[in-house]
Amino acid sequence: MQSQWFESFFQGPAVEFWNRVIPQQLTITEADWLEKHLGLTSQAKVLDVPCGDGRHSIELAKRGHRVTGIDLSDEFLDLARRTQGVEWRKGDMRSLELPSNFYDAAFCLGNSFGYLDNVQAAAFLTRVAQSLRAGGRLAIDAAMTAEIVFDVLRQRWHQSGDLYVLSNPTYVPEVGRIDIAYTFLQGGVADLRHSSSYVFTSRELVSMLTSAGFSSVALHGDLQGTPFRLGSERLWIVAIK
Repeated sequence: MQSQWFESFFQGPAVEFWNRVIPQQLTITEADWLEKHLGLTSQAKVLDVPCGDGRHSIELAKRGHRVTGIDLSDEFLDLARRTQGVEWRKGDMRSLELPSNFYDAAFCLGNSFGYLDNVQAAAFLTRVAQSLRAGGRLAIDAAMTAEIVFDVLRQRWHQSGDLYVLSNPTYVPEVGRIDIAYTFLQGGVADLRHSSSYVFTSRELVSMLTSAGFSSVALHGDLQGTPFRLGSERLWIVAIK
């Protein structure tokens, strides 16, 4: 699997599917969590990378925050730009150009952090840390963490209206990566796409964040604040610079 797979994955049926299946209530719940755990006050300057179709950025902007959303997918950004009030930018999380000591908070949700290998992840965290003011916070949604990844490793069918998606994962142990073959079926047409996510232990994630310049790291197992443990449904990280 090539490390640049996500340069072309998020277009056509992939964008349509992800845009369809996420309910607005989930976006609101996650935005509530972000406001609380990122300590957002009125008109906080917030970075969302990668922002996808901007669902979190848009919700936080509605609440009065000044949000910058960055993504590599033109189709996702086209959807996002239908909504005003957010600074939308095309950019690659592997090579971010960000102002120093500028943002009050940042977040990387949707398991996007897993797209990066060790070197890329370290560079991303360092650049985001540099862009945060002292005391600024970063939130990461890490679904592919080693302690909780077992449920991902099974074939699944998904459906949204006339769009069907088959996901078929394979673990590549020598590089610690999960490759997923997605088959999108719509109108009798099959479209095969490949993705990759690197698997890190929670200990590795904490170490990377500390090395990047974060002084405190908290691990949550869900949006209700349950401590992260083996078998948690997901890993939600909050790091303070």
